[in-house]
Amino acid sequence: MIPSTSKKRPRVPYNRHSTVSTTASLRSTASKSTSLSSTAALIDSFPDKIISENSKKLRRTSSHPLLSTAPSSSSTTTTPPFNDVNTADVILRLFLDPTAPIINLDSVYSIDNNNQSNVQIYLHSPILRRSQYFSALLSDRWQHSKENPDSAENKIDQYLIPLKLGVAPGSIEVHLSVLKLLYTNDFNNVINSAAAALDILPVALKLLFDECADYCVKYLEAVPWSEEEEKRVINLIPYLREEESEELLARVSPAKYDSCEEMLHGLILAAIHSSSNMAFVKAFVAKLLRDFSSRESARRVLEMAFETSLKIVKESLEEYSSPNFRGDHNETEAIQRLNLHTAMTNGKHLLWLVERMIELRVADSAVKEWSEQDSFTADLQRAFRDDAWRNIVPGFPAVLLRCTCRLANAVASGTILAARQVRMKLVKDWLPVLIVCKDSAFSSMLPSHKSLYLELEETFLRIISTLPMSDAQVLLQQCLSFSTRNVEDCPHLVTAFNTWFRRATNQPQE
Repeated sequence: MIPSTSKKRPRVPYNRHSTVSTTASLRSTASKSTSLSSTAALIDSFPDKIISENSKKLRRTSSHPLLSTAPSSSSTTTTPPFNDVNTADVILRLFLDPTAPIINLDSVYSIDNNNQSNVQIYLHSPILRRSQYFSALLSDRWQHSKENPDSAENKIDQYLIPLKLGVAPGSIEVHLSVLKLLYTNDFNNVINSAAAALDILPVALKLLFDECADYCVKYLEAVPWSEEEEKRVINLIPYLREEESEELLARVSPAKYDSCEEMLHGLILAAIHSSSNMAFVKAFVAKLLRDFSSRESARRVLEMAFETSLKIVKESLEEYSSPNFRGDHNETEAIQRLNLHTAMTNGKHLLWLVERMIELRVADSAVKEWSEQDSFTADLQRAFRDDAWRNIVPGFPAVLLRCTCRLANAVASGTILAARQVRMKLVKDWLPVLIVCKDSAFSSMLPSHKSLYLELEETFLRIISTLPMSDAQVLLQQCLSFSTRNVEDCPHLVTAFNTWFRRATNQPQE
């Protein structure tokens, strides 16, 4: 669930690995002075002797690779060097705090992987003021100094500002990188990957370093993310202002509720209408449908495409079977050819859609729709009795009978649990089409068509065996055309009649 940002609170301090108690005081003016005063009191509680001892105990930060005192390109003019003990007026002590809450529990490791549990840095208050967090702390301290100019603590010309860091690897390194960016503004080189931006952004938000945070957000808007990085982005969105998170939310939040179904429907249409690499495109879309999490959404988009293709096939056959136009012979023939080609193309679409629906077990509505096509099957019988289609779309009957065979097999096998009326109508409407196709192609039947007709005969007989005897009696009489010259070549027909007569001789149950 993507967090809603309709009601944004002001940017608040945040860290993936830690929280800073004093930073939270910046939420309101009233609470700021109280919290900052407590922080200042903590700073003031360090007398000269303690600071001196701490300075000896803490490892000098110049040994850390991120704490080189070499000046940046701009430091030779106005910016003082980073971590320069000679010119600094602030001592910043970073230390890992095992008691600090950890936000990302998946990243918890040992406290001190790189032996960096305490770091002391020499910084400059004018530079630190670029961070609103430090600016508030220092302003409070200086105000306190003016109010008590003769106090012993105020004679200390350097201030120790403690930051609490959670137990996580690289937390000190990330803070040092952000502190160095206060001096260098070298965002382009430091923030050079989504992972780097996601590491730095929480620290920049915590320290209220707006320029750094804005750059991180813009970088994340422009680059791809891994799945894990996307989760981190989503977790950070609530801590951003509404205008900052707008682009990030647009990438991970659907613009409308049914966007998944709209996308799936578009992919299905692209697959069935693809002119190049059709087989590869259809195979890819079929995999997306299988892997899609919502079976009901897949059902709805497949049914929508099925109804559209079926409607086109029916309209084309109706126009072919009952032409309603006048013109010369050539024009009439061209229109008839167009109608048959349109029906053939969309018939292939139907076959692919039926196979997908059966594969996903969402073909219930398709079976019901297919069983209510008495007018359509009548048009098919008229069209297939005419020999004109043979030279135009010779494979058209086989395409429609394959659709029928797939659906009938799903019913007979129990993959689709169809009602008795649906089963009866499915056989009643489509059995005459099968008989006409067999008769019209008897002299020139292809081997593939012969196996299709035989499979459909067997399937129809299996469905008839599930019907009441009165319905079965009517339908079985229409199946006599399944018989062959050699009775032994049609065992399925023999079995069906034997089953009916065996049941007919049973004594009625009282």
